[in-house]
Amino acid sequence: MKNSESIKEFKKLNSSQMTEKIDQLRKDLFDLRFKQATRQLNETHKFKTIKKQVAQLLTLSKTQSTSQKTAD
Repeated sequence: MKNSESIKEFKKLNSSQMTEKIDQLRKDLFDLRFKQATRQLNETHKFKTIKKQVAQLLTLSKTQSTSQKTAD
């Protein structure tokens, strides 16, 4: 399943790499919205996948930060 593969890849990232990946995905989402507004977008399914990836990364980063705080 492709979704579980992406989660495994995301878990390997450290916090700075996660923030970079989140920023990149948000930029891609902005570009998709811009293409949709100018009627140049053919692949509307990418909205859902990118939003899901951003949510997964934010969840993983939050759990990592809380686990580091509890370890301290």
